[in-house]
Amino acid sequence: MRLTDADFHVHITARMAQRGITRDDVERAINEGWDATDAKPGVLGKVIVLPFNATWENRFYAEKEVSVYFKQVENRIILLTAKARYGKGFPRKDS
Repeated sequence: MRLTDADFHVHITARMAQRGITRDDVERAINEGWDATDAKPGVLGKVIVLPFNATWENRFYAEKEVSVYFKQVENRIILLTAKARYGKGFPRKDS
């Protein structure tokens, strides 16, 4: 699913910037990620682990785990929040 500018409310855009999450990260999580086990009832969550190999807050990290939480109303996605963790060796869908 391709998201539009209208899907990115100012609040979530601000949180994404604070957490180092790009729009591409969000789209990849929704389209390629696996179900988040910690999503609350009525909320969908998707998780993806992406190669990072860069510095975040003055430390080098090999991977970035992105979790996106949203609701789906008819054919529209309503983004609620996105979280990132930086590190390496994050669990994958099949592990």
